[in-house]
This record gives sequence, C-alpha cells and structure tokens, in this order.
Amino acid sequence: MNVPESIVPNIYTGDAKAISGERQAISRGTFRKIMTLAEILADFLVGIISICAAYLLYYWLDVGRHIQYPLKEVIVIGGTVSLLIVILMERDGAYNGGGSLLRIRETERAIRIPIQAMLLLFPIIFLLNRSFSRIAVLTAVVMVPFLLVLQKHAFFSIVRYLHARGYGLERVVIYGAGYTGRRVMSALLHSPKLGLNPVTIIDDNKKLEGSCLFELGYRRARSVPVKQGPITPALLKSCQCNMLVVAIPSLSPEQLSAVSQAAKLAGMRVAFLPSLAVQEHCWMESIDIDGLLLTAMTDTVDPWYYAITKRGVDIVLASFLLILLGPLLLLITLLIRIGSRGPAIFVQQRVGKNGRLFNMYKFRTMYASAPQYGFSPMESDDPRITNIGRVLRKISLDEIPQLLNVLLGDMSLVGPRPEMPFIVERYNLQQQQRLQVVPGITGLWQLSADRAFHIHENIQYDLYYIRNRSFFMDMAILVHTMFFAMHGV
Repeated sequence: MNVPESIVPNIYTGDAKAISGERQAISRGTFRKIMTLAEILADFLVGIISICAAYLLYYWLDVGRHIQYPLKEVIVIGGTVSLLIVILMERDGAYNGGGSLLRIRETERAIRIPIQAMLLLFPIIFLLNRSFSRIAVLTAVVMVPFLLVLQKHAFFSIVRYLHARGYGLERVVIYGAGYTGRRVMSALLHSPKLGLNPVTIIDDNKKLEGSCLFELGYRRARSVPVKQGPITPALLKSCQCNMLVVAIPSLSPEQLSAVSQAAKLAGMRVAFLPSLAVQEHCWMESIDIDGLLLTAMTDTVDPWYYAITKRGVDIVLASFLLILLGPLLLLITLLIRIGSRGPAIFVQQRVGKNGRLFNMYKFRTMYASAPQYGFSPMESDDPRITNIGRVLRKISLDEIPQLLNVLLGDMSLVGPRPEMPFIVERYNLQQQQRLQVVPGITGLWQLSADRAFHIHENIQYDLYYIRNRSFFMDMAILVHTMFFAMHGV
C-alpha cells in the first residue's frame, strides 16, 4: 500500500508562465538544489559527529567493559553510518522537498533511519571480527537520532530565515478558503524546502472578504488574508504571484477551464489536486494487470510486531511515569479537593477501538455541578472551569490519570483522542475511521491545538496518523509532545 504522506507532492502544475515567473522558478529551483546538497552534507556530518560524541561520552563515563578504539576507526565507522543514513534518507524521499502534517514525518525519519543504518552496519562489524562495547553501541543508538532531530529542526529554521529574506521563494495564490484550501495553505507553509509561499487566498464567499485563514499547527503564528472572488485576470495580477493553486475539489471541468484561462492571461502557472476525494477518504493499492493499472481499496492492518512493540512500550512508559509523577499526582489531588467540592478524579465513558465503551479517568477541572456529558469548553475563561482546572488544562496535567487507562489496555500513549458516546453516534463514514485504532493520550490533534473545531471535525490529523502509524512515528509524536508541553501552549 502506498499512501502519500503530504498533500504537497500531489500538486500538479500547468504550463502557463510569465517571464517574471520563469525567472523566479529558476531561482527557486537553484535554491532547492543548493539547500538539498546542504541538507545531505549536514546529515553526513551529524552522523560522524554523533558517533564520535557517543564514543567520547562512553569513554568519559567509564562504565561497562572499557574498550579503547583508535580515533581513526571511530571516524571511519561514523562515516559509514553517515553514508548509510544519506542513502536511506534518499530512498525514503527525505530530500524531495515535500513536507508532512506538523513535520511529524521528518522527526520520524530522523529517529528511524539512523537506527536502521546502524543495524545494517552490525553484520559488517561481525564479519570484520571486531568487538564493541554494548554500552558504546547503546549510547550511539540514542545519540545519533537525538542530534539528527535537532539538526533537522535547525535546518528547517535556517530555510525559513532565508525565505523570509526573499531567497528561493515563489509567491502563491490559493483559490478556495474551505477545508481543502486551508490544508493546502498549511502544507505549503510546513514545507519550506519547496519554496512555495501562499500570500493570498481567493474565495467566492462574500462573508470572507477581509478575513484571514490560519495555518494548521499548534503555534498558529501565520495566517493568509482572504480576497473575494470570482477569479479574473485583473484580480490575479493584483496578487503579484507566480502560481495559482486550485483548492476547490467540486469545480466542474468548465469552471476549472475558466480559472485556468484567467491564470494564463495573468501570466501565472496553474496547480491543482487530482482525485483529492479519493486520496482523502480511502486506503488504496495499485494493481498492474498486463499493463492495465487498477486502483483497489484496501483495509489498514497493524503488523503483529508493531502491535506487540506498541503495547510493550505503553506498559513500560506508563508504569515509569506513574511512579515518577506519584508525588505530583498527590499534590494535584490535594489542590483540587481544596479548590472546590467533589472528587479529584473525573470518570467519564468514552468510545474506544471498534466502538467499545470504557471508563476514562481525568483530573477534575470543572465544578462538580457541571454536566458529566457535554462538549468540552473551547475557551479557557469558560465559567465551568475551576481556577486550578485552568492551570491543569493549560499544561495538560489533567490527562495524567489516563496512564491508568493505558495500563488497562483501553488506551495507548499515542492515538486519536476518544470521544463521548453521544458525539460518536453522529459520526459520518469518514469520521468512523477514527475507531479503527486504539485511542491515545496524545496525538496529532493535541499537537495542532487546532481547537476552534471539535476533534472529529479535524479528521485530517487522525487520518494521517492511521495511514502512517508506526513505532517510530509514535516516538516522533511523543518527542513533539514533550516540546509542546515545555512550551506550555
């Protein structure tokens, strides 16, 4: 099964170009090549530096069987690991310029691929009959992904910095301010290596004139202004852009042709999203029958080793966190009881995998008189929320008791958030796909903090996770969750 990881690589462009657009495209293309080479070099150097740093740390800590290795040999091993990392990154599409929802895929690669590279190196070391300390190897397994994740985030910031100063950037106008338009805008903003910067959104809805569309993401720092349509050559010229992205899947062929003609007259390239409805709602695989290509819908199935590993990690980490956070749990319990009447733990039925009901535990953040079932507060100043509850909600400490649900097997550390039965009863067929996997404490929706709508109304987060879930993606989401919690967003 081959599912696109981002909406961006599936944008197809037409042939209409202005002279200025041609120059800008060449500039953007050159910039992309330079930054791709720079990223490859950075990955290679970080691999070598990480292996050397892991060895020095092992040497200074002086733990385990202390084996000394010549520095030249350590550098050679680091270079071999780095070369394997670059090759695996290339095969995985890391240098193609696209992005993914909330950059989770980039972090997942930075964790998974170094470990794969070192596993490939072990047979070579065995054939060379070399002995290595297990502590040194374990240190390297932790050090290389850690430094590579930091390097990827630093590289992302550098590219953004250069784009902000006008290097390798092509201005884009998006037609359509609905769900698809917002996702296209966010995907372009989260994929800086592409160099496609959305600066204007055009929509035929008069009510949206003068408003702004915010990106999907937990910082919500960027927005794009909306102009009123319909599309005309004059309106497109006023935007001073090089490309028009059509983000309205319901356009008829006649309407699409008219929009394309207007873009051509304005000297702009045209981009569109083919078969968007199929990509959004189905899992597909391609079947080649004697040259006849068929697209078959298929179900998503977790490999047995992923299910076992995920459950093992859930039990180990949940147990560790409950022991580590024990004193904090007692303190929070005391503060809740002092702050308002009622129990410290709030119990509520939620819907889990395959529609199974279970009792979910949370620290109580609302007054005991508030209804047990109802839509969660969207604003922090909701009168139902207690004073201590506002603090707990802000830094997500109210979710800690769900570690008990993880130990019981009702939930996982990572997965779609479970919802209340009265909400699930209203699910459409697309939203029901959330119930295919075990719900989790944290996930993409929590990282997005896109809470202007309810969980099931932001289905793109859960669909992305369900399609791409793996052990390393779960680790990437946990890493992002730690940064998310530390920012206190």
